Amino acid sequence: MAQKKKILVTTALPYANGPIHLGHLLEGIQADIWVRFQKLSGNECYFFCADDTHGTPVMLAAKKEGISPEELVSRIHKEHYKDLTSFHIEYDNYYTTNSDENKFYSEDIYLKLKEKKYINEREIEQAYCEHDKMFLPDRFIKGTCPKCGAKDQYGDGCEVCGASYSPTDLVDSTCAICGTKPVRKNSKHLFFDLKKLKNEIWSWIENPNHVHDGVRNKLKEWFKEDLREWDISRDAPYFGFKIPGELEKYFYVWLDAPVGYMASSKNFFKEDSIFTNFWEKGIGEIVHFVGKDILYFHTLFWPAMLIGSGYKTPTRVNVHGFIKVNGEKMSKSKGTFIKASSFAKNLNPEHFRYFLASKLNDNLEDIDLSFSEFSSKINSGLVGNIINILSRTSTSILDKLDRKIGKLNDEGKQILSLLVSKKSEIEKHYSEKNYIKVIKEIELLGDLVNKFVNDKAPWSLVKSNLEEARFVVTTAVNASRILGIYLQPILPNISSKIFNQFGLSEKINFSEIENFIEEIKILPYSLLSERVDEKAIQKMIEENKEINIPKKEESKSLDLSSNGLIKIEDLNKVELRVGKILEANEVVGADKLLELKVDLSEFGLKNIFAGIKSSYKPEELLGLKVVVVANLEPRKMKFGISEAMLLASGKDSNLSLFVPHKDAIIGDLLK
Repeated sequence: MAQKKKILVTTALPYANGPIHLGHLLEGIQADIWVRFQKLSGNECYFFCADDTHGTPVMLAAKKEGISPEELVSRIHKEHYKDLTSFHIEYDNYYTTNSDENKFYSEDIYLKLKEKKYINEREIEQAYCEHDKMFLPDRFIKGTCPKCGAKDQYGDGCEVCGASYSPTDLVDSTCAICGTKPVRKNSKHLFFDLKKLKNEIWSWIENPNHVHDGVRNKLKEWFKEDLREWDISRDAPYFGFKIPGELEKYFYVWLDAPVGYMASSKNFFKEDSIFTNFWEKGIGEIVHFVGKDILYFHTLFWPAMLIGSGYKTPTRVNVHGFIKVNGEKMSKSKGTFIKASSFAKNLNPEHFRYFLASKLNDNLEDIDLSFSEFSSKINSGLVGNIINILSRTSTSILDKLDRKIGKLNDEGKQILSLLVSKKSEIEKHYSEKNYIKVIKEIELLGDLVNKFVNDKAPWSLVKSNLEEARFVVTTAVNASRILGIYLQPILPNISSKIFNQFGLSEKINFSEIENFIEEIKILPYSLLSERVDEKAIQKMIEENKEINIPKKEESKSLDLSSNGLIKIEDLNKVELRVGKILEANEVVGADKLLELKVDLSEFGLKNIFAGIKSSYKPEELLGLKVVVVANLEPRKMKFGISEAMLLASGKDSNLSLFVPHKDAIIGDLLK
């Protein structure tokens, strides 16, 4: 019997200045699946995370709300925990970096690095805002890119041309908080001299178990020359921990943030011996899950901090890619920068877990959430396949059998043995974080069982041969239990519902997979999951759109002369475009409105609420080309956001839409 492992798992700490979104969920779910698998395999596995709470952005956000930073991070902490756990991410402890434990270990690591001469100090020139009386971090300086001339760029790099530069290189720079031109001012800073640990860091990176080959190749670029010193200090005012022995100097947030992994585990274990085993003696594995945007902090700075201060380095840093929506970077204007709370309100969180699992493996590739693919995967791969086995055999057919299953015959045992034979293969895929293959294997097994049920047709057998029908159902429900065990790390809630049909525990270890169930009563069927609601997807997208509607005092009306006429300059402001109606639906609760989706070419797909129900039926409008005011200020209505306006004449049943006389091209400007 293999010796059970001791594993400590963490995910990157969400920053406490914004809501949880799909990107956070990708990482949390990827790690949670792996942790659940480890626990179901009998290993001693702990799962920790915390909110990353320190830094200038949090301090200023709190100031803007008129509350203390402590009050802000406390509120955000509750919101983050609620959102993450609503997707069945099951932490052993979800903590905060603004804690006594985090302060202790941050200071402890720093003082040990200082004692070993890894800390240098020198003066540097920084941007300083005399209005706000503070040194400005990179993201709090804006100006013109020195490379391409793009305006309104941040101090750490240009989002237009991709150039990296120093904040002092920005042209016409201003404080992003108040707009004042910053001055240059000297200040003493503390630096972690990474080059003194270059060999030790590279030795850790070279270990094939520590990072993915793709990560190692990226990190090689950093080792072509001597590693630069890392600035670990920030000047007051700053929300964070003061540096021991320094006046008005604070730890840079990226120094104390990863220490949050230690702090969260220390807060949970209480007993020094378990904490010491992991972080000091190296008894057990420490496994991190992080995104590729922060891999340098976790595979360069963090191991260096631990090596230099005498703590144990991570056993493995798993690095994943980003999540895209419909092939594009998540966008707030398009409603695809989706918040976790909005997804959970409109759709089933376990559907997202299943879809992610069907895409995830152990590499750095980005994942695309195509909503059409999402619907297809859930409706056919999950509901129409896996769930279908139990739903079609455990309802009316079992009712006619007094809901009692019988004994398995040889054919049934042969089918179930085939399912069980995939156990080691599926366990291997889980262990290697190759969830794509886990889903593929399980869906293939589902296909096999569904074919067996279709061939036997128990819905017909139950009319003529009750015992033969009972044998088929007995095999099918046992197969459903086995697939439920395989799916537990991915679908903990749905799996527990499957087990409840048998009156079994909500969790079943992988070692119990061969314990077939015979001659018991199956409880009345409980709905495991519904299909994806397409309307719910659209509603969620609309909820997540950020539309910049000007304030009333900033909006300008048309310039009307005394005789009611407008000037040609005012008319030129109106964009009349040809649009094509792609969707038309009635609005529940509205007497006159129809909701339309109108394609305006480069203006995009516009959602329009139009009071034309008395004159047009939805099916009459599909494919119709119409005249649209394309640049109308979006209006928030009772039923949603209306982003444009159709032109029409008349009213009620005589209302008539304006349509182009000739076959105009979609998006054409009407003059």
